[in-house]
Amino acid sequence: MEQFRRYMGRRVNLNNMKDTGKINGYGIICTYIPDPPEEFDEFEFKTEFSELEDIIITLAIESGKIARIMFSLADKENPDVVRRINQSQIEEFLMSRNQQLIQFFEFITK
Repeated sequence: MEQFRRYMGRRVNLNNMKDTGKINGYGIICTYIPDPPEEFDEFEFKTEFSELEDIIITLAIESGKIARIMFSLADKENPDVVRRINQSQIEEFLMSRNQQLIQFFEFITK
């Protein structure tokens, strides 16, 4: 997760965050973007992890800048059931999707 530390404190580009076509091209789906965002708000995205689970990417944004990046698991049949992702799962996810995630973060912060 160290590779994402460089995005902490970066200003997000709200127009790019709303560009669902481009974001979907990274294999990521926007599930919640507040419009307009408050001083402190959360933005939520999801991406496929396995047949049964999706990875939820939650970005906490403060004063227009990324304050926190969180990854969690959601059941595909019941997306309200969200749980912590363990170390081996996050490693597997990052090994398979690292480049797409970097492109996603570069896009939403340019």
